[in-house]
Order: sequence, then C-alpha cells, then structure tokens
Amino acid sequence: MQTTTLGAFPKPSYVPVTDWFSNSDGDYTSRYLEQIDAAGDEADALFDQAVREVVNDQVEVGIDIPTDGEIRRENYIHYLCRQLDGIDFARLSTVRLRGTTTCLVPTITGPIGAGPSFTSGGASNDLAVPVLVRDYVLAQAASDRPIKITVPGPMTIIDSIADDYYHDDVTLGRDLAKALNQHILALAAAGCRHIQVDEPVMARKPQVALDHGIQNLGACFTNVPDSVTWTSHACCGYPNRLDEEDYVKADQSAYLDVAEAIDASPIDALSIEDAHRHNDLAELLPRFQQTTIIFGVIGIAQSKIESVDSIESRLRQAVRYLPHDQIIAAPDCGLGYLGRDLALSKLANMVEAAAKVTP
Repeated sequence: MQTTTLGAFPKPSYVPVTDWFSNSDGDYTSRYLEQIDAAGDEADALFDQAVREVVNDQVEVGIDIPTDGEIRRENYIHYLCRQLDGIDFARLSTVRLRGTTTCLVPTITGPIGAGPSFTSGGASNDLAVPVLVRDYVLAQAASDRPIKITVPGPMTIIDSIADDYYHDDVTLGRDLAKALNQHILALAAAGCRHIQVDEPVMARKPQVALDHGIQNLGACFTNVPDSVTWTSHACCGYPNRLDEEDYVKADQSAYLDVAEAIDASPIDALSIEDAHRHNDLAELLPRFQQTTIIFGVIGIAQSKIESVDSIESRLRQAVRYLPHDQIIAAPDCGLGYLGRDLALSKLANMVEAAAKVTP
C-alpha cells in the first residue's frame, strides 16, 4: 500500500518564517513580511536548505509521495493568495476563522486574477516563475520520488479572507477556481504529477460544497492532463495546540454528505481524516466507487505515537470495503504541530504498517 504526507512538515528551527500557530495574536499576515525582511539575503538559501532536508526526511522514512513540506508558507492558504490579483495584504480585516480563531486576514478589493506571473492567456510571462513552480522544481530536485504540491481551494480561501468586492461567494468561487487553475496548469507543465487542492471547509460546509464548491474544485483542474493525479484534502479541523482535547471539529457526517458528489466529480483522490475520529467505514467507503481514498491513520494533533499494529489493524478494516490500490495511507493533515522527531516516528510506523497490508 502506498503512503503519502498531506502538506506541512515541521519547519527546521533556522527557517525564517514561523508557522501560523506560533503567532498567538492572530496577525501572522504582517509577521510573515517582517520575518522575511529580517532574514535578508539569507532567506532563500535557508528556505532551500530546509526544503531539501524535509524532502530527504520523508524519503528516508519511506514515504512514497512526499511534499515540499510547505516550508516557505506562513500558512497553507495565504501564501498563494499573495500571488493573486485582487487581494490586498496591506488592508487587513478581523474575521473569525472556522468559528474558532480570530485572525487578521487580507481583504479582497478587486477582481481575482492569477497574478503577475501569468498573461491573460495563462502562460508564464517574463516577470517571474510562479511560486508553486519554483517550489516544486526545488523539491523535486531533491528526490527521485514524485513530489506533491498543495494548493488552497476556493471554498477554503473564501472562508479565510475578507471580501469587500464580490459579496457573492458563487461568483468569487468561480473566479478563484479560474485563477488557481492557471497555477495548477503551470505546475503540471513543470512536471508535477501530484497536485492537491486543500478544501477542509468542504467538511465544515457540506451544503455549500454540494451547491457549488465541488464544481469549483473540479474547475481548478480544467485542462490539466490525466497524467496528473487530481487530489483534494478535506480534514475536519485543527486544534489550537498539541494534545488539546475537545476542540471544535466539523461534523463527521459531512463525509457522508459529500461522498457521492465527490465520487461523481473529476477528482481522482480524496484525503479524509480517520485517526482523530474513526469513521463508520462500512457506511462511508463503499460510496467511493471511483475515487482513491487517502486515509488518515496518524493523529497530527496528538503526541501519542500510534503503534504499527494499531495502524495496520485500521488499514485492514478499510480494505474490507475498498481494494488495496484504492487506499493510500497518510496522516490526517499537516504535521507542523508534532516537531521533527515525533513526526518521523509516527511516519515510520505508518510506512511499516502499510507495507504489511498487501493484497
């Protein structure tokens, strides 16, 4: 059985940018630029070193489809939003994200576009290499295993930003999908074969997903070749700290609500969490006739290390309902909270367990 990670990997201590959860005042948007400026001319070299390090960590522990670790990102959403037209990072608004955390976020003040790295025809111009292409090329050079790159989805961007222009989520979602599509096409042209659009808000708002979110998710991959695996990720939420109990999560029934619509969509693979809260596999998994399930078996907000036996047992339960090649073992979400040693211990057990679950 194959294994993958989902995005964020613990940042080495020398990385210039801290993760969003390290900024208790919620203003990681301003902090990002301050940290980049403070690092000065050394910033790029430090980022590059860290990307190579975390890719190597994942490969050495046995991950089949590693990520770049999202090392350059202050968070998985706003990093790419900085590249889009129509989003003002100098004009910050206070919003309540996912109903749990108050943050200062950028504001939409004009029509969304793919940004200055693209012409109106969608081709890369001479201004700059698109940031995700830059990130992919660097990470892929560190390994012969296929690197997966993650992209924030339209629903999740809308729920993580202030809108002072559209006042219409349907139109905004459509324009975001068009803009994101240009970045995804550029990734595909650069050789990236695993592209993941993160839509955790799909689990928070399943009816919105059914109304237009899944359609916009599919539109993100318009004209992307079949040689690329079209992936989406929909976890149920992060806590505010490691080992926090009873934090607010999306209703687990959301997976049941959207399963058939996802399976009917062009998405090839869907990442779901199962480690923090087990799903009813007999009810959920048979709803996916076409879609590969990236199955969360590692708790990303728990310091307890899952044993090889416990992971293997859960994977064996999953393959009662789907073929082995339709399941990929993974963490529930990104690994930033865990720190390097804990993350690698958990991943090593996951890789060992997955290797035991063979047809």
